[in-house]
Amino acid sequence: MGLHQKLRTLLLTSGVLCIGASFCSRHIAAQSQASKWPNSRPPAAEAKPAERADIARFSHRVDAALSASGPDKGFWGVLVTDTLTGQVLYARNAGIFFLPASDAKLFTTALALATLGPGYRVRTTISTNGVLDANGILTGDLILNGRGDANLSNRKFPYDKKNERDGPTEKALAALADAVVARGVKEIDGGVLVDDSLFQQERFPSGWTIDDMLWSYGAAVSAIAVNDNTFTLELRPGGIAGDPATYTVDPVSDFYTIENRILTGPHGSEEKLAAARDPGSRLVRVSGMMPVGAQPRRLTIAIEDPAEYAATLLARLLRARGVDIRGLARARHFGDPTLSSADRPAETILAERVGEPLAEEVRHVNKNSLNLHAELLLLLAARERSGATSREDAVKFAADFYRGAGIADGDVVLSDGSGLSRRDLVTPRGIVQLLNYAALQPWGEVYRASLPVAGIDGTLAERMKNTAAEGRIFAKTGTVEHVVALSGYATTAHGAHLTFSILGNNNSIHAQNADAVLDSIAVAMVEELGTAPAGKQWKSGK
Repeated sequence: MGLHQKLRTLLLTSGVLCIGASFCSRHIAAQSQASKWPNSRPPAAEAKPAERADIARFSHRVDAALSASGPDKGFWGVLVTDTLTGQVLYARNAGIFFLPASDAKLFTTALALATLGPGYRVRTTISTNGVLDANGILTGDLILNGRGDANLSNRKFPYDKKNERDGPTEKALAALADAVVARGVKEIDGGVLVDDSLFQQERFPSGWTIDDMLWSYGAAVSAIAVNDNTFTLELRPGGIAGDPATYTVDPVSDFYTIENRILTGPHGSEEKLAAARDPGSRLVRVSGMMPVGAQPRRLTIAIEDPAEYAATLLARLLRARGVDIRGLARARHFGDPTLSSADRPAETILAERVGEPLAEEVRHVNKNSLNLHAELLLLLAARERSGATSREDAVKFAADFYRGAGIADGDVVLSDGSGLSRRDLVTPRGIVQLLNYAALQPWGEVYRASLPVAGIDGTLAERMKNTAAEGRIFAKTGTVEHVVALSGYATTAHGAHLTFSILGNNNSIHAQNADAVLDSIAVAMVEELGTAPAGKQWKSGK
């Protein structure tokens, strides 16, 4: 019997299992009292673990790791509990707020699975407000309706150990263009319109910084998301020193102007590259030096105006397929007066794309820590279940859900869905509460399987390899400047099932070294915690 089944059986026998996507307030409260999990303990009443030899050894190793030179200047929160009994095995600052970085995605993906369900799919359509005649002439606009599908790209499904791509970056949009042509459209008398009015136009959540806006992890949030709302600049050095470097843009588009000031340096010289774009500008400046013979460098640049960009890209794809377009490529946003006009013509669907099941999307979000995708999950859940169109209302909807799931009001304050906001605050206890709640749901195993696995895949693929933790840690990573995080589930070498959260803030050590601190604690959990059967020793092999 798997861990998820064991947990469900345990709660069924207690009569407190939460069924479906309900908030489970009454059941979670009863569960906390009945099982005496740490979830309901106030911050000042941190439990002291029993004097067990394995706990003592683990505590010694954690204390040594966090008191070493470098980590000792940071601020750390750790909570490790026995998943089945709720016993606190180790606690340090478990009720104190920390920036969670991408561990915030644990909350968002649980919210999405609970409220939308693992089988939920997004339907993207191309429609028209005009008439298509027998000669293929469309009188009126061709309209791409964004509905929050984050995978209008060439991303491969299902996920298989890494974020794989197949075909051109505009693959999904090209397929829609092919469907329009197959429908018989040869000429568009109007223009190409991209509608992202499903949500209010709030491209950047509160707490994101101006530095985030240029790069892929800070791409603008919109109901339309083509190629993760990014494009790629591939830079190559010239043939001899002094030559300008060359570049290509993918997908091909003239939406942004590239100002190239990169020169080729002597063979073996230091490579220095910089990129900049002013907020609201369509001019991207690249500068610096690339030595002769250097490998190409790829810069993934975020798009600030996703709907406008998608409109120009779709128009180019249609023209490449022989469609004559008379009007302009443009966007329609929330609040556009034509959306509420009494004489607004009905729209006819010409093409559609049905997205992947939510379970697959959650897997990609957690394995690869995709910020834009997490933001869209938050907005979609709130829109579908409460009608919310603004981020403020979506955040309120999420807060109500977390409260109903048994997470104390004082343990989670989230301003976005991805954890990129510097205004997010959670406690290690709040994360463990969330993980315990998720483990008991019908979708609990889908959720657990979506997390990176130490030494195997996702953001943990290269971490904890060839250690006792390889294959035994299922956890979400988190990193922003001066912040690291690792939270999830573990199965120890002795068969104990653990739920844990490790958060580090105010760290000035290099991110890789900070990750090593987290990994050392995770390895110590696996090696030390739990009681080995008499006469048996743990052997590698997982």
